[in-house]
Amino acid sequence: MSSLRFDPFRELDRWTNEVLGTARTPRLMPLDAFREGENYVLRFDLPGVDESSLQVMAENTTLTVRAERRPERPEGAAYLVAERPVGVFQRQIALSNGLDLGAISAGYTDGVLTVTIPVAEHAKPRQISVDRRSAQHEGHKMISGEPAPADARQPAAVGA
Repeated sequence: MSSLRFDPFRELDRWTNEVLGTARTPRLMPLDAFREGENYVLRFDLPGVDESSLQVMAENTTLTVRAERRPERPEGAAYLVAERPVGVFQRQIALSNGLDLGAISAGYTDGVLTVTIPVAEHAKPRQISVDRRSAQHEGHKMISGEPAPADARQPAAVGA
């Protein structure tokens, strides 16, 4: 014999959320974020979300991911337990200027949205060679790399 545990307070909370509108506010979605080589990878768990409801937007330095899970209520069904959240899910991530926002890609497989953000070329580490010149340059060493913009070639004030 099995028994169902009825929790009247859980049902009251669920009902309150649905009736008073808090169920309509965007919910947070679980996220894993990591760096893999020259890319940052974000993975969002969104099981049961229809792919057509997914929106991934990058604006300035903010990435916004939005999705919606619609209720699956068969006609005439009497639910005993309804714990799976439905509604709008949204997450905003602040991004740095060192990322290539024009090359962001996204894919959705098996309920997981994967967003890949490459590191921008200007933010990648680069080796700077040291030119060892003869003594005719009075012991000065020339450091070469990419040229600086014209306005940045002025000597900087100490302590500025």
